[in-house]
Parts: sequence; C-alpha cells; structure tokens
Amino acid sequence: MNIKTVLLTTAGFLLLVLGAIGLVLPVLPTTPFVLAAAACFTCVPRLKARLMRIPFVRDHIRNYQSRTGLPRKTVIVNLIFLWGMLLISCLFVKSVWLVILLGAVGVAVTAHIRHMAKPKDSALSESAVLKEEQL
Repeated sequence: MNIKTVLLTTAGFLLLVLGAIGLVLPVLPTTPFVLAAAACFTCVPRLKARLMRIPFVRDHIRNYQSRTGLPRKTVIVNLIFLWGMLLISCLFVKSVWLVILLGAVGVAVTAHIRHMAKPKDSALSESAVLKEEQL
C-alpha cells in the first residue's frame, strides 16, 4: 500500500465519522461527508463495495452520480429526522437566539434537500425546450 492509499483511506474514515455525527447533529450535513468518503474509498475497491452495501449511503451516492434526484421516501425520512433532531435540540437549548439559529438551519437544509430531490435531467430538458421555442 502506498502513502496515497493510506491517506485517502484515513480521510475516508474521518469523513464517515463526521457524516455519522451529522446524523444526530442537525447543524452538520451528512451527505457531503458520505459522498467525499466514497470518493476517498475509490482507491480501495473493497472498502467502497462495503460502503455501497449500506442502503442509505448507496441511495445517496447513486442518486448523486446519476443526477436522478432523491426518492420521495428518502426525502420524507430525511426531513422527519432533521426536524425531529432540531426540535430535540431546541428543548435542550435555553437561548432564544440558538433556537432561532436552529430554525434557520432547518429551513436552509430543508430547501437544500428539496432542491436535491429534483431530477437534474428535467431541468436540462426544460432549457432545451425553451431554446427550441425561441428558434
């Protein structure tokens, strides 16, 4: 094993840990860390194959690579989990400003998830239709 493989594998595991923390900490995003970990694990196919056996991870990686958007069930589960963790966090926080900040983070992450849920091909085909109509 060369130094590049060792560094990428270590980075991949660190990114997975951050993604796992992001599952329970609403302020930390999960998906970007999981996608980056998958990219790091491309140098070790066995690790990437093990990562792809996890349904949550596999769905996000495949949808990101194919740009097909997220399934409705995934969006609903993600939003319920996000807002559930945010509400639990709000119960433990005593500062009004932190509650407002958590609400703002929740709105921003919800908008991001809804944006990611839309398939990218439809946006491309709509722009192609508009160009044809202009001609």
